[in-house]
Amino acid sequence: MHILFDQGAPVPIAAYLREHTVRTTLQEGWDTLANGELLRVAEAAGLDVLLTTDKNLAYQQNLKGRKIAIVVISRNRWRLVQRMI
Repeated sequence: MHILFDQGAPVPIAAYLREHTVRTTLQEGWDTLANGELLRVAEAAGLDVLLTTDKNLAYQQNLKGRKIAIVVISRNRWRLVQRMI
């Protein structure tokens, strides 16, 4: 699976996704793209999942018909996960 970490997504999570290909928007040169354009280029690149902390993405973008899965995580919860590890 090919996973894209959006700006703000906690990159240390990638260590738990070793069986997958993980890239960041910064690595891809997409860190300045607006959400709609980011979704379009990520899908065109064949990425399977976008990991983001943008809770408003579903309200700002029409997600109907998208081929990429979007996983929204809370920044607050990441601190809890770090403590458990």
